[in-house]
Amino acid sequence: MKQASFFAKILLFGEYGIIENAKGLTIPFNFYKGALKFDENKAQTESNQSLIEFSNYLLEQMPAQFAMDKLQQDLKKGMYFDSDIPQGYGVGSSGALVAAVYDAYAIDKIDSEGLSKNKIAELKQILGKMESFFHGTSSGIDPLICYMNIPLLIHSKNNIDTVGIPQEKDGNGAIFLINSGVPGKTGPMVQAFFEKMKHEGFRNTMRREFKKYNDACIDAFVNGNTDPLFSNLKDLSTWAFINFRPMIPQRLIQAWENGIQSNDYYLKLCGSGGGGYVLGFTQDFEKAKAALSDFQLEPVYRF
Repeated sequence: MKQASFFAKILLFGEYGIIENAKGLTIPFNFYKGALKFDENKAQTESNQSLIEFSNYLLEQMPAQFAMDKLQQDLKKGMYFDSDIPQGYGVGSSGALVAAVYDAYAIDKIDSEGLSKNKIAELKQILGKMESFFHGTSSGIDPLICYMNIPLLIHSKNNIDTVGIPQEKDGNGAIFLINSGVPGKTGPMVQAFFEKMKHEGFRNTMRREFKKYNDACIDAFVNGNTDPLFSNLKDLSTWAFINFRPMIPQRLIQAWENGIQSNDYYLKLCGSGGGGYVLGFTQDFEKAKAALSDFQLEPVYRF
């Protein structure tokens, strides 16, 4: 079996919004990766056991789509997922695992290169059903980006394109990650979002204000337009501070508000929130580092 590596991902824009047909923009994050490997001594029992439970789910839900005999034989030989992608941090730990299993065991595998919109939509649906084992429900976006390993622009649930993004520059600006220090759990956060969506006021602001700011940020970023990007980022960060407060890690509440007030940086969710990483955007990374000196900042894109 080839031991292909699958990288982490970052959803730059669209957290929760893609559930409501707002745009999304996701990019590979090659700092972390994972691959299926064998441990004949079966020292990796926790990962192996998790894969066994996942394979039982596939056997029950999608048996015709995978070489189940081969998968289960390999699991008996001690196969595990060797990954340094942190779990519960919003960078695609389960997405990479799903991508790896699909790549190795799918019967009519859809190749990751040169896909039409229809094939991307089909692949997303398959991967989403697979990843639902881990989160209860899944859009399929995370394993899709981990599998394809190129930036993807989500126009709506069933309309996804590959997209070019501006090349990185050696400038003062940066997109960065902040470690909240605690992992988050996707399932409870998504459930909390659906509870909020039961209220008309939240539905209206989500579909009008969030969508407006989120989509404008994506358009500005893809086109390399810094000024409209940061004006809409401020609006998006402010909106999230008011409406996504339960999803913001407690340790970052004050830092989030300070960024809005100082304009030195703006923070937004990275994935479902509750813990893990938070994304930051700044036009002056040194100034942001000084303002956030209590936290570890990890740049992921410079401009």
